[in-house]
Amino acid sequence: MNPFGDPRKLMKQLQQQQEKMQAEIAALVVEATSGGGMVKVEVDGQKQLRRLTIDPEVVSKDDVEMLQDLVVAAVNEAGRKVDDAIQEKVGALTGGMKIPGF
Repeated sequence: MNPFGDPRKLMKQLQQQQEKMQAEIAALVVEATSGGGMVKVEVDGQKQLRRLTIDPEVVSKDDVEMLQDLVVAAVNEAGRKVDDAIQEKVGALTGGMKIPGF
C-alpha cells in the first residue's frame, strides 16, 4: 500500500497547483520607487517593465546620470520584489521545503 495514495491523483493535484501558481505569478504586478518617489516602475511577474513614471522635477539635461541611476535602482528593486513574491508563493506551495531551482 502506497502511503501517499494514488500516484496519478497526486500528480494531477501537483499539476493543478503548479498551473495555479503560474497563473498567480503571471498576474503579479509590483511597484518600486527610487529617489523618494521621483522614479516609479511597475513590473509584472516575468520582470517585464510595464510602466515607468518620472517626476518632471528630476529631469535635467545637466544631470542625466542621476536620472539613469534612479531608473536602474527602481527597476532592480522591482525585480527583487518579484523574486520575494515568487519565493513566498513557492514556499506556501512546498510547505517551506527548499527545492533546487526555485
